[in-house]
Amino acid sequence: MIRSMTGYAEKRFVHKSFSLKISIRALNHRFLDWNYRGAPLGNVEDKLRKLCQQRLHRGRIEVLVDVNFFGADKWEFHINQNLLNKMLIGLDKAAVVSQRHVTFSLENLLNTPHIVQFRRKDFTKEDTEFLEQSFEKTLDLLIRERAREGREIKRQLSAHAQNIKTLMSQVEKRAKKQPRLIKQKLMERLEELSRGEALPEGKLAEEASLLAQRYDLTEEIARLKSHMKYLRELLDSKGSEPVGKKLDFLAQELYREANTLNSKAQDIEVVRRSLALKSEVESIRQQLQNIE
Repeated sequence: MIRSMTGYAEKRFVHKSFSLKISIRALNHRFLDWNYRGAPLGNVEDKLRKLCQQRLHRGRIEVLVDVNFFGADKWEFHINQNLLNKMLIGLDKAAVVSQRHVTFSLENLLNTPHIVQFRRKDFTKEDTEFLEQSFEKTLDLLIRERAREGREIKRQLSAHAQNIKTLMSQVEKRAKKQPRLIKQKLMERLEELSRGEALPEGKLAEEASLLAQRYDLTEEIARLKSHMKYLRELLDSKGSEPVGKKLDFLAQELYREANTLNSKAQDIEVVRRSLALKSEVESIRQQLQNIE
């Protein structure tokens, strides 16, 4: 199945003790790259990452979770009384030495490191299940978005594949003239070698074989046809397995064959069509950068 690596999904959820806003952004990446930011979730984050790994295979996945608690029961408040007493004694001594009245406001207290600690209580089993279910629903939305983009990419890839098929048909027709061109090259080569003298039969056979191998397009055309058949199979695949890496490798093979075809062609029309074919394959390779 063709799916894009890019996409964005955002959903809001309400639990009995807190509300959630979950956003997932997917970008291009060779592998699956998990990036989390937002409210500290402790061990829950690992569970969300594993859920993501089960559903997605490639892409940079940026996850943001905002949690808004409705009441104070989810928070713990603690004052380090020993440290506070020590600090107050020090302030009293400083007041005596400086002969100045030292005041200490509530704001000073809250902003002093290690004096006051606010800590969120661990999520309950029910809270964790709600977080996981909410994340999966947002992930579902992202996957649908990636599938939608994938359908558009498939349409573009199919158009390029059809263009390649047309160009290959034209090349195959023009390649039938290649033997005549090879014969002409052979005659020119033999004349160059003989310089008016008769050549041994073995030398004639060797030169004919070398020129045939150098300029014959049969193998390249056959391999291009085989690659294009496999490309069509991958584009039409209905399975859930990602095909991006297979398509990327196949595009490299297509480009290699198109390049060889261009270098061996002796007909200017074949050269033009092979260059156009390379351009179509390059367009496919660019599109594949966005395929999972």
